[in-house]
Amino acid sequence: MSSSNRTGSSPLTFILTGIPSLLMSSYWMALPLCCLYLLMLLGNCTLLWIIKTDHSLHAPMYYFLPMLAMADLGLSLSTLPTRLAIFWFESTSLRFEACIVQMYFIHSFSAIESGVLVATVFDRFVAICYSLHYLPDNEGGGGAIFMRGICVVLPIAILIKKIPFCRSRVLSHSFCLHQDMLRLVCGDVRVNSLYRLTVVILTKGLDSLTILLSYMMIIRAILNIVSQEARAKAFGTCISHLCAVLIFYIPLIGFSIIY
Repeated sequence: MSSSNRTGSSPLTFILTGIPSLLMSSYWMALPLCCLYLLMLLGNCTLLWIIKTDHSLHAPMYYFLPMLAMADLGLSLSTLPTRLAIFWFESTSLRFEACIVQMYFIHSFSAIESGVLVATVFDRFVAICYSLHYLPDNEGGGGAIFMRGICVVLPIAILIKKIPFCRSRVLSHSFCLHQDMLRLVCGDVRVNSLYRLTVVILTKGLDSLTILLSYMMIIRAILNIVSQEARAKAFGTCISHLCAVLIFYIPLIGFSIIY
């Protein structure tokens, strides 16, 4: 059995799946999907423009906002081409190399967005619980977050490129994911699975635990504030971030339970 990811002289391709039980050319599904992507692009680009033009938002406490917007843009744009190709043009095939690139960017931006959410909640935790020691200087942390997302996912792309695919090449989604691609491998996937599990624990698992513990201590600190006005102000600084955390992690947890 050849370990090359080629079928004869033709390169390996994967077949992407839209939504089960729906026709590939489903314009009533494609139109809302395009609208959602346009809203995402408009919202994040507007946020970046406001932060750039409004000098009052150049303070260190707002440093993570553009990072979160860029990570969300990158994650959404990583899935946009294949989704639109399926629903608008009925194009379901994707070359192996393109699939790996898409998989890499999806997982990298997901790890970056998770890291930004952890950094923001930790920033709030220090500001509320240890206000006397709070120094709002987050530039070094931002670089570390991006490097973590870029570096931890790179071995996944390298490892999966070296293993053969000889089963059905039909993926379960309209984009490429590492766990979905591993199902189609006919070789030994123990190293790939172990590394993926390690990455998930050290990124999403550790991040979610840090967020949970930080919010528990933040809530305890806020409840100990005597002044009702100060307590409401402290809650107000955290509520928007909590909504962002829920929007990011609830679909992620549901997706992990299914797969």
